[in-house]
Amino acid sequence: MKNFLNLAYIVCFLGFSSFLKPLSQDAFLQSGAYSLIFKESQDLPVSMGVKSVLFNSCGTKLYALSLEGMCIYEFDQKSKKLLREINFKPTKARGWDYSLNRGIPSFAEKPVEACFSHQDKILWVSLHNAGGIVPIAMDTLPQRKSLSVLPGKVAYITDFERQKRDTVYLPLIRTGEIPKVIARTEDSKFLAVSNWGSKSVSILKLNDTLAPYGKKIATINLPEIPRGIAVDDKNEKTYVAIMGGNKVAVINNKNWKIEKNLPVLTNPRHLLLDSNGNLLISFNTIAQIGCFKASTGKSLFKVNTHQQPRTIALSKDQRFLFAACYAGNRVDVFKINRKGFTRIYSFRCSGKPVGIALYENEDKLEAWVSCYLSDHLKAYEFEKKL
Repeated sequence: MKNFLNLAYIVCFLGFSSFLKPLSQDAFLQSGAYSLIFKESQDLPVSMGVKSVLFNSCGTKLYALSLEGMCIYEFDQKSKKLLREINFKPTKARGWDYSLNRGIPSFAEKPVEACFSHQDKILWVSLHNAGGIVPIAMDTLPQRKSLSVLPGKVAYITDFERQKRDTVYLPLIRTGEIPKVIARTEDSKFLAVSNWGSKSVSILKLNDTLAPYGKKIATINLPEIPRGIAVDDKNEKTYVAIMGGNKVAVINNKNWKIEKNLPVLTNPRHLLLDSNGNLLISFNTIAQIGCFKASTGKSLFKVNTHQQPRTIALSKDQRFLFAACYAGNRVDVFKINRKGFTRIYSFRCSGKPVGIALYENEDKLEAWVSCYLSDHLKAYEFEKKL
């Protein structure tokens, strides 16, 4: 009787068509019939000031961008070992003190956010005080004097496995003042960069064969400070969070002009687009995460978080959402239901968590978190339990 009830539940949940053939473990996991069971966390040493983290597309390597350390760390996902470190040669520049809201003496080469294009061939990195972004051609490193005719930045790459250090030259593409988030179209033909200081979004047309691999073709001016970007390839739209206000700008990817502005809550920072056409947005000052219909801006549901939710990350099946809560010193984990969010975990995470990236396979999920005022990354491991 018990087995019959279990079978009936599966049929109702997955639909009759799924019952006609056996389900693989991966298909069963993707159905959302699993739970996340926390197993353990690890500390991985880095310099203080890591602003963001991201995995390559296959999840084998993680890249941690240290704004204050002026470097990029490359970790092996499986072993958690540091493979390479890319250190920028510092040059003097004007920076910005966010607490005092004024300019300060600083350095140009401070990496903020990054994005891969062309099947991980090129890593695009925004430099906080350099007024632009640099492309790192990952499959042709080290690049030497062949690119020195272009304006750019010098960096030193230390390969810890080969025990070798190379000097490379990275071309600089001017975008706008204080570039932040970088996002690409699915076909890697175009790149969007939000410029905090210039209150604009830069659009680049890309290639993967000729340095500097991109050319700015449009500048979209905005009324207030922008940050998060999400690209909708299906509908040819780009959504930009206006962090200095309470709107999301909708850009037409055919002519790179603003179509409309969606009213949302105040101070939107990071946004993601799910497969149902919904925007998931973190609201920094009011400590909330909301779900909005991307086509209309209609608010569907929201949830309170710990203080200052910054980066958010979505699991592959889009049923779990992770949030790095900066001032709250917490990592909040939510299950996404049809009508709302349910918090399932909240981890104490000291050192101002700010960036988060997810790795997944059939059996587990890992959340890698950067803590801005800490000298380590946190890697949280969860089991996928049927």
